[in-house]
Amino acid sequence: MAITKYDPLASFELPSLRLFQDAINRLFSEPVTARPWAPPVDIMETDEALIVKADLPDVDLKDIDIQIENGTLTLKGERKFEKEDKRVGYHRVERAYGSFVRCFSIPDTVDPEKVRAEYKNGVLTVTLPKKEVAKPRSIKVEVAK
Repeated sequence: MAITKYDPLASFELPSLRLFQDAINRLFSEPVTARPWAPPVDIMETDEALIVKADLPDVDLKDIDIQIENGTLTLKGERKFEKEDKRVGYHRVERAYGSFVRCFSIPDTVDPEKVRAEYKNGVLTVTLPKKEVAKPRSIKVEVAK
């Protein structure tokens, strides 16, 4: 007869916890170059426009591509690794490098002809103006006498 280890908490293990543990184990076992890079993005809305801000430090302007097609805003680009200097030995490389793609659905209320982008201090700001129909209007209510 084989001896088996008894685990009294095994019946309480959740499938979602197992998936989370597997994902974390895969994350730390993969080489850094295999992980995709996705720059963080903030999306905010004003009365006049939607504003998308993406942190793209050390990305050259020529390496950034912005497209709007079929109701989707696509940000593409690449952050290149600095030239390796044989005299410098890296102790740690935590910043991600390589190509990235971020896609966002945009509502029909956005006017694609008036979209503009600005790149300053490593932050890409894409302004998506709303159509006149979509802007909020105030309606004065008169009191009947």
